[in-house]
Amino acid sequence: MAKKAFNIKSRINFLCVILVAMFAVIGIRFGILQVIQSDYLTERAMNEAKDNIVRQSPRGKILDRNGRDLAISRIAKLLVVRPDRVGNEEQIQVLAAELSPIVGIKAEVIANNIREGGTYYAVKHGLESDEEEAINQLKKEKGYECIWMDDEVKRYYPNDMLAANIIGFIGMEDKGLAGLEYSLDSIVKGDVQQDDILTDMGGRAISDSIFSFSLHRYRGDNCKTVTLTIDASMQFIVEQILDKAMLDNRPKSVTAIVMDPKNAEILAMASRPSYNPNKFSDYSMEDIKNRAVSDIYEPGSTFKAIVAGAALEDGVVSPEQTFYDPGRIVVSEKYIQNWNGESFGNVTFTDIVKNSINTCFAMIGQILTGARLNEYAKKFGFGELTGIELPGEAPGMLFETDEMLDSDVATMSIGQSIAVTPLQLATAMSAIANDGVLLKPHIVKEITNADGSEYETKGREEVRRVLSSATDKTLVGLLEQVVATGGGQKAQVKGYRVAGKTGTAQKINKDTAGYMEGRYIASFCGFAPVENPELVVLVIIDDPTAGEFYGGQIAAPVAGEIFSQLLRYKHIEPSSDPFVDTTENQKTTPKPVVKTVPPGKQVMPDLRGLSIREVSQRLGELGIELNIQGTGLASGQSVPANTVVEPGTSVTVYFTP
Repeated sequence: MAKKAFNIKSRINFLCVILVAMFAVIGIRFGILQVIQSDYLTERAMNEAKDNIVRQSPRGKILDRNGRDLAISRIAKLLVVRPDRVGNEEQIQVLAAELSPIVGIKAEVIANNIREGGTYYAVKHGLESDEEEAINQLKKEKGYECIWMDDEVKRYYPNDMLAANIIGFIGMEDKGLAGLEYSLDSIVKGDVQQDDILTDMGGRAISDSIFSFSLHRYRGDNCKTVTLTIDASMQFIVEQILDKAMLDNRPKSVTAIVMDPKNAEILAMASRPSYNPNKFSDYSMEDIKNRAVSDIYEPGSTFKAIVAGAALEDGVVSPEQTFYDPGRIVVSEKYIQNWNGESFGNVTFTDIVKNSINTCFAMIGQILTGARLNEYAKKFGFGELTGIELPGEAPGMLFETDEMLDSDVATMSIGQSIAVTPLQLATAMSAIANDGVLLKPHIVKEITNADGSEYETKGREEVRRVLSSATDKTLVGLLEQVVATGGGQKAQVKGYRVAGKTGTAQKINKDTAGYMEGRYIASFCGFAPVENPELVVLVIIDDPTAGEFYGGQIAAPVAGEIFSQLLRYKHIEPSSDPFVDTTENQKTTPKPVVKTVPPGKQVMPDLRGLSIREVSQRLGELGIELNIQGTGLASGQSVPANTVVEPGTSVTVYFTP
């Protein structure tokens, strides 16, 4: 009995030793796993149990100055297949056949990409809502764990072609490729963040991980909203007018810029032909580029406004100074002649500007010198970037002062042999409209953060004064006469005072460095109302083929139509009412009205209170010649009202602001 009890006790002790040893081994192994191999095993387990999910914040909006959407985004889905989890050949073909009708991609294309293997195959970007719903239904019915959908940005341009050359477009991976989408990409671009979610052995997401992901929709740190200075309604008006100009003149292209000269905000900027950024791949780069900032061209006579300002500022001319125009001159063996090939004879500087007389401007350029011409051109912003927020801006081209010949001075004086951008010219004209002060143009008004707080606000930025206030007022008066009685009359708007300058430049032959026969660029640049400028308008018609090609004939009326519609859109009061009986406001008693006019005679009207344009029209109907002194409204005249005069009589009318 004792022996039996001993044997049992021995066996129990042996068993206990074995158990203790086993526990010791387990403990040691547990310690190794928990302490020594803890980090390695944890990482290995997580790698096997988690999948990577891409979270994308939406791209920031682009708005017009009134908050109208120009570019918006939504978070779309990217369909992804994990080839290493699809299975055998039969399963590959089945999956490809089921995805094909949903995404509109051939089944064989999908199958071939899956066969290439790997862990990531992006099947289709920017899934529409019906495609997303169909894929979710397929996953629910078939239980596919090898397919899923990642977030990505889907960009929309709700107004199609409106302001397309300004806004631009984006490509894959939320990357801006043109326009403001490109230049402001780092500001409006959405953030991308990758998240890991836990899955079970079948690759199915664990619920806690799903809930954690869905409850924290990623907002991003960028995706800022950009508000432009552009007014969408004004932009639409301008683009409609340009569409008509394309039909009427059949040119290669048309470009227009509308600026506020008081703060250099771009209110409208348009080109034709253009494109639809929602379908940008259907268009050429020629359609997509923004000609207003990237094209350079010889400005022609529009540049004479700058030359006139420089000559007045330096005191080398005065409005009534007389020159003799021979119709044609030779400068360093280069012929300079007038646009009509004729001589104007003895003319004042006022006439020279009004009639855009090439020979006299060439003479004035020689007096001014090439160094001063270049200096004023640079002061007005030519030959360098304006610094606007748009990409692709060209600096233009000016002469090197120390290399200028007399012929270079002469051609530069009439706007030839130099190259400018449309934006540079509009900015320079804005300086004239802004009392001689040059401002930096801008197209971005403000930028706000994703949470609505202010990031940056753009405002009026003064660059430099280019003309004294007195000189500028004189120049404005001359430019008003260009529209009132000179070559820019087709830019007139009834009831408003408009100033500006026309231009007609031959196109450069890029192959021969000369000019192309019968090929022109017609332009007009001006501002209104003269007494309180609120709009600067530039119109450029490149290579018109419908007959007329002079700026005064085809560009001026387009600018006049833009002025007419925008002045009324902005509810700007007329400069003067042409239907008001001005005799009601006369300060002195006029002579008795002549009731019987002798045959072949005319009666001098009372012109006080009328604008230059109205005086010109009234006297032109009577065959009476007009000499203009000053600018503004008529305050006196050299021949008293109601005087009987011969047709062709010359009268000087004095105007004051």
